[in-house]
Amino acid sequence: MKEITGSIRNFPHKQMQRFMRTSIYRFTFLLQVLLLASADWVRPALAQQALGTAIDQKAEALEAQVIAWRRDFHQHPELGNQELRTASIVAGHLRALGFEVTEQVAVTGVVGVLKGGKPGPTVALRADMDALPVTERVDVPFKSTKTASYNGQEVGVSHACGHDSHVAILMGVAETLASIRNELPGTVKFIFQPAEEGMDDLDTWGAKQMVEEGVMEDVDAIFGLHINSQTPVGTIKYRSGPAMAAVDNLEIQVIGKQAHGAYPWSSVDPIVTASQLVVGLQTIVSRSVNVTEIPAIVTIGSIHGGVRHNIIPEEVAMIGTIRTYSAAQQELVHRRIFEIAAGIAQSAGAQAKVNIRKMYPVTYNDPSLTAKMLPTLERVTGSGRLVEHELITGAEDFSFYQQAKPGLFVFLGGMPADGDPLKAPAHHTPDFYLDESGFVLGVKALSHLALDYLQGGI
Repeated sequence: MKEITGSIRNFPHKQMQRFMRTSIYRFTFLLQVLLLASADWVRPALAQQALGTAIDQKAEALEAQVIAWRRDFHQHPELGNQELRTASIVAGHLRALGFEVTEQVAVTGVVGVLKGGKPGPTVALRADMDALPVTERVDVPFKSTKTASYNGQEVGVSHACGHDSHVAILMGVAETLASIRNELPGTVKFIFQPAEEGMDDLDTWGAKQMVEEGVMEDVDAIFGLHINSQTPVGTIKYRSGPAMAAVDNLEIQVIGKQAHGAYPWSSVDPIVTASQLVVGLQTIVSRSVNVTEIPAIVTIGSIHGGVRHNIIPEEVAMIGTIRTYSAAQQELVHRRIFEIAAGIAQSAGAQAKVNIRKMYPVTYNDPSLTAKMLPTLERVTGSGRLVEHELITGAEDFSFYQQAKPGLFVFLGGMPADGDPLKAPAHHTPDFYLDESGFVLGVKALSHLALDYLQGGI
């Protein structure tokens, strides 16, 4: 200002000098007023930007540690409700960060609570911990050689679905958010869940049991991710509304009349009846479901009946799977299964006993929450890296959390950037493989989702 007012003295006329001084003072005064008026919205924006930068820097600094955690869990996999070692490591890490920690939730689950330095809502983040009865074939230094008893058989055990990476990523998120806890406007609940793959001998699953034990009661929203071996690293996929299918197990017992195979007219053949049932059930999708709205699947996976080539058996057992995307569609498909089974069996003089066991609900991404958080995901992934995926016919027990509170579940790329999705080994297979360079994006995504939600989804 001194330099400016000094140069005004060089003007030849005093009237011109006074005019210039008055104009400059007025401009300076208006600038100060504007700065003071804008401070209320400038400061929060700058503070949020600084927190975002801090998150990214912390996540990048933790990348090697996240990979090391994942390799350790990968080398020591544990089946559902047996995740004792994994849970112990997780609980120790959360306690070291100063979290409130509860263990043995839903058998082996761990819940950690990070309270921010400012008041606000509560957001939950979830990772599943269990491995699968799959023998690993991938030749990596941290390859699993573990075996265990499963359904009465000795089997190999491995993280053939990527849950080891989910645990490691969420541990990284815990440390990342703990580093800015004083600036967090609310609470973050970390849910490390057992038995996502379910337990064949129990009518429950990890997420369902955790919800029943109250982990969602004080939560406003929940976020989760799943690594995907057929999606390139650096990519995140999402879908608003129904994203993954509800899954139900189907059992049909066809009861006829046993006879000698040489005298079929004296039988009520359950094998012929079951064969007609397989065809009849396929008309549910092709003729009863409005496939222009949303698809459905009815699959028979096994038929078993008889013990000898010349005996028509008395019974045939059929099992299968049902996939739907809404409660109304589920009700329709179930009703048609009962009607078709009863009708075809009656026409043959047989009986059909149908049992449908509901497993996982629809994985439903709350549309309002999804729209609110899309800017966060776009910012974290960068241009062209956030992709909307198609309906997935697989299922996820994350859906139980979404039944309790609004939730968003996304997929994180784990395939090498130059890989071919059609050739990359699928989940639940012996050759399942992940590119670990994609883990840091997972840490950033969950951290930013939590922070932005607590701050109002700005």
